[in-house]
Amino acid sequence: MLSRRTFFLSSFASTVAGLRAQNPKLRLGFDTYSMRAWGMKSLQHLDFAAKHGCNAIQISSLDDFESLDPAHLAKVKAKGKELDIAIDAGTGCICPTAKAWKPSFGDPVENLTKALQIAHLVGARSLRCYLGDTVDRYDGKGIEYHMESTIKVFKGARSVALDTGVKIALENHSGDMQAWEAKTVIEESGKDYVAACLDTGNPIWCAEHPEVTMEVLGPLTMTTHIRDTALFEHPRGCAAHWTVCGEGCVDMRRIGELQKQLCPESSLHLEVITGRPPRIVPYLEDSFWKGFPKVRASEFARFVSLVKKGHPLMTPMVIEDAPGPKVPAFQEALKVQQMLDLEKSLEYAKKNMI
Repeated sequence: MLSRRTFFLSSFASTVAGLRAQNPKLRLGFDTYSMRAWGMKSLQHLDFAAKHGCNAIQISSLDDFESLDPAHLAKVKAKGKELDIAIDAGTGCICPTAKAWKPSFGDPVENLTKALQIAHLVGARSLRCYLGDTVDRYDGKGIEYHMESTIKVFKGARSVALDTGVKIALENHSGDMQAWEAKTVIEESGKDYVAACLDTGNPIWCAEHPEVTMEVLGPLTMTTHIRDTALFEHPRGCAAHWTVCGEGCVDMRRIGELQKQLCPESSLHLEVITGRPPRIVPYLEDSFWKGFPKVRASEFARFVSLVKKGHPLMTPMVIEDAPGPKVPAFQEALKVQQMLDLEKSLEYAKKNMI
């Protein structure tokens, strides 16, 4: 028969285990694009991640690998396991009708197939990819045309995704799709092999509240791009630019809570993109709505509410896209900024999001 003390300890342990199950701790990492000015490759990124206490990473481009030789990719996989860092992989545009697609990419299904196989060789569970960007909503064909093209490509690569066990993770990318549209592509392609790479910065360009994005895409999410945005009212609608986590207008604590509730198995990858000037979202102009004829009023109202609560970003910043020659000192300043901003965001996420 158990003693009273043993019974108490056993009950306490069960309670703690139950609380952990109800409040899972997310894996924390970053998308390698956060450090783009450094020109680092996959093994260097893994060392950087380990140094900063990360247990996840998204190697967002095939160009981030030192080599695509299978022997080298096996080394990347082994290093990830050695450091206990979960690897997600990434590629770029996969939609052959989008402006971002280039003929040099070759056959779109073969292009995606190759990326899936590379992701498999590094032990990734998912491969991030995207349709296009805002311009594809205004090319006269409409975003649904490009959504259909994307679905065809995904279906063409279905057997490879299932054979490798790597899920295609469709990103809501730079104003191409609102969350419900990305959800449509995933569901019509097949949830057995397609998921979401949920980005909290890109919804702004679609006049969508990042919490709406989380609520709609969260249950379908396999991997993430998490960042904060400063946004504020503008005569044409609003202006916004991305910033360090905790310095913008998005409730990042709430974003972390939603991820833990809706997609706790997905890694929280910070994709910190600073150094960009403010961008206008002209939702007070008729021309904006030509690209968004099916926006849901209740969701847009939540976005407007976020804008009205917002404020300009009042911190110094080196502007990466500034015109003029990029002298060595400018490049070094960008490198320092990107590292400091990622480090600050990681510390914020450790304290407030995971």
